[in-house]
Amino acid sequence: MTQGTDTPGILHRFLRLFTVIYPGEATTAILLTLNIYLLLAAYYIIKPVREALILSGQGADIKAYLNAASAFLLIFVVKAFSATASRFPRQKLITGVTLFFISNLVIFYFLSLLNITSATMGVIFFIWMAIFNVMVVAQFWGFANDLYSLEAGKRLFPLIAFGATFGGFSGATIAGWLVEPIGVYQMMLVAGGVLLLCIGLTWVIHLREIGKVKTPQTSVVGAPEEEPEDKEKPLEKGGGFQLVFKKRYLLYIAIFVLLLNFINTNGEFILGNYIEESAHGLMEMGKLDGLTVEQYIGKFTANWMKYFNLLAMIIQLFLVSRIFRWIGIRGAIFVLPFIALGGYMAIAIGASLMMVFWVKVMENGTDYSLMNTTRHALFLILSREEKYKAKAAIDTFFHRGGDVLSALLVFLGLNYLAFKTAGFAAFNVVLCVLFIGFGILIAKEHKRLTAKREPDSTKN
Repeated sequence: MTQGTDTPGILHRFLRLFTVIYPGEATTAILLTLNIYLLLAAYYIIKPVREALILSGQGADIKAYLNAASAFLLIFVVKAFSATASRFPRQKLITGVTLFFISNLVIFYFLSLLNITSATMGVIFFIWMAIFNVMVVAQFWGFANDLYSLEAGKRLFPLIAFGATFGGFSGATIAGWLVEPIGVYQMMLVAGGVLLLCIGLTWVIHLREIGKVKTPQTSVVGAPEEEPEDKEKPLEKGGGFQLVFKKRYLLYIAIFVLLLNFINTNGEFILGNYIEESAHGLMEMGKLDGLTVEQYIGKFTANWMKYFNLLAMIIQLFLVSRIFRWIGIRGAIFVLPFIALGGYMAIAIGASLMMVFWVKVMENGTDYSLMNTTRHALFLILSREEKYKAKAAIDTFFHRGGDVLSALLVFLGLNYLAFKTAGFAAFNVVLCVLFIGFGILIAKEHKRLTAKREPDSTKN
């Protein structure tokens, strides 16, 4: 990443309210922020569609089992992505993957015209969404990591990640507006149109950064010196899984991400079960105010998403960059694990729908802001292959691996262990302790690798 000689303008001065930003960095940072904003808005526009279809047609337990199926499929998806990344440069790779998912949304819409039941469509769409959301986000952050040095990424990732939190909030809000007037399936086409804009932004950013590298400019402190053609070359051959198991630091991150999603998915099962029972109970009492069960679940879910994304947006905008400066990337690793630990300890003691609702707002709000930015920043010290391929493997397969373990827990808990809400929450308390333990291992390795990469560095 390079620094231009631009005179600081109004935009640059405004952005300095939220993070440290140098002249010449504002435009690319804003474009990346807009890109991830649109990606997450598209995802959250159709996430309530997924919830409405699966919970009305199947149930919270089936939702957990389908996560396991998607994790299995991701083994092949990651292998295909790694092979494709070794053949095409980054801008063409991102374009092709995104176009593939857009075409899928169009196909789902036309399948809905064939009057396929919501139960069948819910199963198919749920598995597809489980793959879609982790792949497009993983490749975006691989792209962002490829653009920035460690020093620049620590400063600018909190700003860029604000686009993700604001996109989630906007998408959930838009979904709440659209689900009644246009219907469930039409929202898929809206999301597809938004994804087309993301492709255009990727090319604009790529061409801008390649142009900067080809024009001699003053480097930002800490930025690696790279040849102009390096960023336009396909990645070296090799699979993402091989990279993960070969490096201790990556393996720790993979297990950390697995535990993160294991805990979060268990929490979503607890919340989803409460929502499902509430919807059917209100239907039996005739208190749905003219809504169908699908619409009630969709509106309640969109409301929950709106609140936790609003919290995430506030944390991202005003706290993340400051937390990075106060306690560094390594210290930021531990904020969410301790919040989750306290929340699930409270649920284990006694829970209601609204209590679970607000615990999940706090957990997801922190996860989708501070923890999200921290996870991506952990890759700034790694090679390009590790940023794209290993990151894709971790953010997809290992992320969904948490869903597999959650599905297993749900099956055993409901069928053999007679778990109630308190039982699932207590299990999450144990997982939070492991979560903290692997955070410690990651922090130690990050410190070692950073010192090796920058021998004069004394801070993370």
